[in-house]
Amino acid sequence: MNILLAVDGSSFTKKMLAYLATHEELLAPTHTFTAVTVQAALPPRARAALGKPAVDQYYADEADKVLNPVGKFLERHGFQLKRVAKVGPAGETISKLADAGQFDLLVMGSHGHGALATLVMGSVTTQVLAHCKVPVLIVR
Repeated sequence: MNILLAVDGSSFTKKMLAYLATHEELLAPTHTFTAVTVQAALPPRARAALGKPAVDQYYADEADKVLNPVGKFLERHGFQLKRVAKVGPAGETISKLADAGQFDLLVMGSHGHGALATLVMGSVTTQVLAHCKVPVLIVR
């Protein structure tokens, strides 16, 4: 099974990884894992003031902060991690990658916002569920 892990470095990512560790069927030796993290785009003025090399380095550093612990976790369990770092709206970006990458399952943590907070702020999980054609496992 080709599994996509949507990670953001939060405590919800840690809960998702803990869930994986306790479910042997998800950590089967035949599975492959890709982790994706999506950074919000910096405002245009900030990008212009900093310059492309500094902005690219910022995005790379932020992605490393999120993806390195996930890679270490999977290495401890005998897996190699494919890493994907994107910039843009998280829900839409994750959904597009999941659909285009021929993944069998998308696993992600949920921040557990209430109905009012989701209505006001939106939710990455809600956006992914609305747009993704791949089965999604949400760990809460």
